[in-house]
Amino acid sequence: MAQSRSQRNRRRKFKVQSLPQQLQHINVNAAGIDIGAEQQMVAVPEGRDEVAVRAFGTFTADLVALADWLEQCGVTTVAMESTGVYWIPVFELLEQRGFEVKLVDARQLKNVSGRKSDVLDCQWLQQLHTYGLLRGAFRPPDEICVLRSYLRQKEMLVQASAQHIQHMQKALQQMNLLLHNVVSDITGVSKPSRNR
Repeated sequence: MAQSRSQRNRRRKFKVQSLPQQLQHINVNAAGIDIGAEQQMVAVPEGRDEVAVRAFGTFTADLVALADWLEQCGVTTVAMESTGVYWIPVFELLEQRGFEVKLVDARQLKNVSGRKSDVLDCQWLQQLHTYGLLRGAFRPPDEICVLRSYLRQKEMLVQASAQHIQHMQKALQQMNLLLHNVVSDITGVSKPSRNR
């Protein structure tokens, strides 16, 4: 039976680079996660496990394994990049498990030179978070997030319906059915138009 890519990556050892120790450690139990569409690269402090960097898949079972590994390594706070919408399941699961999660704007981190891989990205996040150099993005309470999702969905539906009404009007006009000259609203109850 063939192994998945994430299973092979978990067994690989990644070379870990370290920063000078002149900076003061503020978050000694910090981890860094590089969010991706197919896998999450996670870095924990040195000495917490045989390997300090591991790869996890994106399925729920993989995210649960990620959270279990972080707990096993004694991690209490996590920094991750806000990449597309891929960060949302990871953020929510880790927050539910009691981790302090900082969502970091990816644009702030992309300006750093020398980071060429996901491994270096997650290590860089972990080290910056250890030194307290990352500022988390604002995330409203869960109730506001749910309300915001409903409002965004409603807005998308209203925009889509407006586009469909325009398509209907165009099709009617191409057939020389100038219904808009007779009624004010072709999609509902309408009053006779004054333009007769």
